[in-house]
Order: sequence, then C-alpha cells, then structure tokens
Amino acid sequence: APPRASNGSREGAAGTWLRTQLAPGEVITAQSGAFERDPQESSTTDEELSRAGSPGSRGGSSSTTPDYGEKRLPQALIIGVKKGGTRALLEAIRAHPDVRAVGTEPHFFDRNYEKGLEWYRNVMPKTLDGQITMEKTPSYFVTNEAPRRIHSMAKDTKLIVVVRNPVTRAISDYTQTLSKKPEIPTFEVLAFKNRTLGLIDASWSAIRIGIYALHLENWLQYFPLSQILFVSGERLITDPAGEMAKVQDFLGLKRIVTEKHFYFNKTKGFPCLKKPEDSSAPRCLGKSKGRTHPKIDPDVIHRLRKFYKPFNVMFYQMTGQDFQWEQEESDK
Repeated sequence: APPRASNGSREGAAGTWLRTQLAPGEVITAQSGAFERDPQESSTTDEELSRAGSPGSRGGSSSTTPDYGEKRLPQALIIGVKKGGTRALLEAIRAHPDVRAVGTEPHFFDRNYEKGLEWYRNVMPKTLDGQITMEKTPSYFVTNEAPRRIHSMAKDTKLIVVVRNPVTRAISDYTQTLSKKPEIPTFEVLAFKNRTLGLIDASWSAIRIGIYALHLENWLQYFPLSQILFVSGERLITDPAGEMAKVQDFLGLKRIVTEKHFYFNKTKGFPCLKKPEDSSAPRCLGKSKGRTHPKIDPDVIHRLRKFYKPFNVMFYQMTGQDFQWEQEESDK
C-alpha cells in the first residue's frame, strides 16, 4: 500500500498521482482548492436538524422503540460516500433492535462543528445500555478536517464507508444535481476541462469524490484499517443480506437483519426493507432514489474508466479488498 501522508508536510501517494500523466492524452488537472466541500452534498436542512434535536424528538429513529434511555455520542458513523448507497445501509441497520440512528444528516464534523459536542449529542436519539448510536453524513469522507475531529471525539469510533464504482457514482451524482437544477451543462461538458485534449476535470466534485484512495489516505493518518469497514454499494443491491452480515459483525451485533428483511422491487431496481414479523407493505427508499440516469457518450465513459483505474487499484491495495469495478465494466 502507498505510504501514509504526514500531517500537512507532504502530499500522499494518491495526491501525487493525481498530478501525474497517466497515459498519452489522459492528463489530469487539479487546481488548488479543488478538493473543498461541495455545498450540494446533502439535502438535510437546519430546520430538520433543529427538529431532530428538540425536546421530545425521537432523533429520526424507529417509532417502534420506546423513547427512554439517554442521548449519547455515536459509537459508529457512516462517513461516505455520497450516492454510494448510504441511505439504504442506514435504513437496513436501523431495523436492528440494538441500533438507534438519526434519520437526518447532522453534518457535525464538516458544517456544524462550531456548535460543539453537546449540540451533537442532543441531535442523537436516546439509547439504552448495550444499544449503538449511529449517524450518517456521506460528505465526511471527503472533508479534510473530519478524521481529526472524529478522532478527538473518540479514537475508537467505528467508521463505515459505502463505495461504488466511481464512474457510475459520478453519473448518479450528476443525475441528482440535474433533477434540482435542469439548466446545468451536460455531464460531458462538466467532466472535462478540455474535451479535445482529454483533460479530466478532477476539481468537479462528482469526479473528485470517486478518487477514494486520495481521501482514504487522510483517514489512515488517524484511524487503523481495522476500524474502517468498506461496504460494496453494488453488493448492497445484489446481496443486501450478505453485506449487512458484514456490517453487523463489524459493529459487534448479533446477525438479526437477514434475507427475510429484504424484498426486491423490480420497478425501482433495488431491494426494499420489510419487517419479517408483520405483513405490512415493504418500505422502499424515496422517489429520489433509483432515478434513471441520462445517456452518457460512451467515449466519456471510457476516458473516465481509464482515469479512475489506477486510483481504484491503489484503493484495492490500501483496503485489501478488490471491488472488481474493472471486471464489472468489461462484462458490459
């Protein structure tokens, strides 16, 4: 695996690679400030957060659990990535009786840190002894200050990252933005600084987020790999029970969320959650999930695959896991 970057003194291997010519005609550019947070990374509003943290609030937690116990800082966080499958994972793990989680994204470690840990604690649902408190904010993974801040809260915090083929993730990211801002340029225009020369625009957040190796180097300065679980966004769709077994093991929980909790919705194209003990309708993710992607020029897809491949290989080496994104693309 590439060497860790020392705190601010030099660039990590992925950062250095980002400024290296990968192949003829495949130059990557990234300007200073290119890796700042994208303000469009979440739909959570301050109003939703104030409701979540208000007296009598259930913190967006399951209505089947009585509202007693005490509010605690989270022991586990879903830190990324945007459009990777974090909402599906959160909804699935919330079906476990020993997990209480916030429904909204608190954005504490990137946008609300100045409000302090007591504010953060107050946003959390109440838990009993033995229950795990969780939250998910996908933009943490790409926020430079987040690892240090989380480590200072609790250095034994467990971190979960849902990753997905970065090309598909970028298109999904663009599709979400397009639904809110129909007037934006095409994906092809935004993806390149210069289409003719093949200059990929690595400063565009939709591209940047998928350079997982670059962001992971930042986290490995503060947390060992043993405290980070990488969940496959693809397998979360094709084998949700299998991925949830890994999540429950990682969190030290009994495997309660199993095959009987899922039902595949052919219309949406992904699994929906149901409670095995009752006959109520399955709970599917909202209409914002499973949007139809716009058709992208195959040449752009090809160039993006070439762009991401060395970073994907580096990510596999760093994590010790092969997510087979290149194999997946060769099958198409």
